[in-house]
Amino acid sequence: MTEEKLSVCVLGGGSFGTTLAGLMAAQGVAVTLWLRDEKVAAEIAASHENKRYMPDFKIDPRLQVSTDMHAAVAAADMVFLAIPSSAFRTMLREIGAGLAGKDVVSTTKGIEQPGFLMMSEIAEQEAPHARVAVLSGPNLAKEIAAGELTATVVASADQALCARVQQVLGSRRLRVYASQDKYGVELGGALKNVYAIISGMAAALGMGENTRSMLITRSLAEMSRFAVHMGASPLTFLGLAGVGDLIVTCMSPLSRNYQVGFALGQGKSLDESVAQLGQVAEGVNTLKVLKQKSDEEKVYMPLVAGLHAILFEQQPLDAVIGRLMSAEQKDDVEFSAFMACAPLEKE
Repeated sequence: MTEEKLSVCVLGGGSFGTTLAGLMAAQGVAVTLWLRDEKVAAEIAASHENKRYMPDFKIDPRLQVSTDMHAAVAAADMVFLAIPSSAFRTMLREIGAGLAGKDVVSTTKGIEQPGFLMMSEIAEQEAPHARVAVLSGPNLAKEIAAGELTATVVASADQALCARVQQVLGSRRLRVYASQDKYGVELGGALKNVYAIISGMAAALGMGENTRSMLITRSLAEMSRFAVHMGASPLTFLGLAGVGDLIVTCMSPLSRNYQVGFALGQGKSLDESVAQLGQVAEGVNTLKVLKQKSDEEKVYMPLVAGLHAILFEQQPLDAVIGRLMSAEQKDDVEFSAFMACAPLEKE
């Protein structure tokens, strides 16, 4: 920590928002967690536990809890956004003017249609006078809360902004690395959720380690192919926000999107799988948006097309797998073709 003491607000009392707020409070940061539900807020203030989203994890008692969003934002130098993508623009419209001159860090993984907009792009539209960064990486909330060694990535072209996020969030248990490729980091965080659904299905169906390894590596090739086409740096996908996040999301039963995929692989319907989770699984909505965009851009994404066919086109799993395994066998690693021309930041 530097001598400058920043005050922080975290908007969103789900698992990740609660974890981030608790982590910073434990580091002595002046942090307020905002959530809409007054009953849950009172429970956290009284018991120092979010029993709905993070049961059995104690929260540092120095954490302040509020249901007054405007007051919480007004008192903060830095605002973390940990709210579902479906509510993102609506909330930003409500508080956008109050974010002027503040640091705003989006942790939300999603893509808005129409426009194929990242959450940070929405923040920049609704709060044009804020300084916006994104946070993404292999960050399972329960492991962070349990004190497991973890690393994440803060991305912005503004290096001073990245340094301030590192200041409030970095600790002996959490490493915060910086990147200038905001678009690539954010896109990777959204895309990997789709492939986690596929991985969860494969696990439930009893597919072997060879198969799961193939799925993860071809997922990396597919998402990086799309991302570079859209203007991201291929190098981003070799780091924590790319392959790192993809591995943990596709392999861990703690991953929400993996859990949805696992339920689907057990024969449950999509509605049943999402309802069983009880939380937002961004990968389902991202799949719809990504399939439409990849078709428009003519980017080859067979795994995305296959999952879309199963979930939304009522095509049988065996037929989809058959098509995937009989497709043209192309190059394994495509990064070398990207290196010479890929930009570091979306224009």
